[in-house]
Amino acid sequence: MRSKVDNNWQITKLTIAESFDKDEQALLREIFRSLHSPEYAEKVMHQVEHDAGKEGFGGSSVAFFGEPGTGKFEFVLTGRHVTRRCDGDSVDGAAFGGPIFYGHAAESDTEKPDHPGNAYWFQALRANEVFKALDGKQRDLVLLGTSRPEAGNDTVHLTGKTQGLPGIPVSALARDQKDLVRKVMSDLLAPFRKEDADEALKLIEKNGFDDLHMAFYKNQDVGDDGVWDVWQIEGPAMLWYFRGKPHVHTWVHIRDQA
Repeated sequence: MRSKVDNNWQITKLTIAESFDKDEQALLREIFRSLHSPEYAEKVMHQVEHDAGKEGFGGSSVAFFGEPGTGKFEFVLTGRHVTRRCDGDSVDGAAFGGPIFYGHAAESDTEKPDHPGNAYWFQALRANEVFKALDGKQRDLVLLGTSRPEAGNDTVHLTGKTQGLPGIPVSALARDQKDLVRKVMSDLLAPFRKEDADEALKLIEKNGFDDLHMAFYKNQDVGDDGVWDVWQIEGPAMLWYFRGKPHVHTWVHIRDQA
């Protein structure tokens, strides 16, 4: 359970509302907010409240692993469209303490092409800027058919490969295009606290930025508007998989080695 990730699951049988009094629930809210940057904390909290339905944040569940104050301690919160971890570096070589998940069904489960109100759609728009910066031959390499299936932990399985991953390798990009991919990676990490974002980028660079591959998926284009709703960035020991159809599901797994 400590390393499990999925789009909708409870790490404990009892929810926050069933397990904790009001003061404790308020503390858990502050812990969750603190896992995110000040600019995005309230937006992320609103997403969790919204997607959980009538139970709101209290419909999520939490688990604690290890002994607080020992250094080997981890906090995990799960629910619909949320798996977040706070490990304080107790899990060696893993950004975020292991795989995480975030998503949002803003106005309905089947969102419109521009995904109005979605907390994370900005990330797809940023990724699409990379696609726009590619030439014709590069687009032929980066634009594929149908993306990977979603299957819990198997979704974020890391291959250890530096070649043969889906899409175009960053090594095949020009310098300005590589710089853009780096900026996009930073923007993807913008909702999270600085410590986690810095660690994630450090691990990605350690494993070779040029070994990252980027792919977009034309068979899952909401509205057939050429703004690619489904895309991913994958390297030997990382995966950022954004599936924007019918609403946003995002799977993230970043380690020092596969």
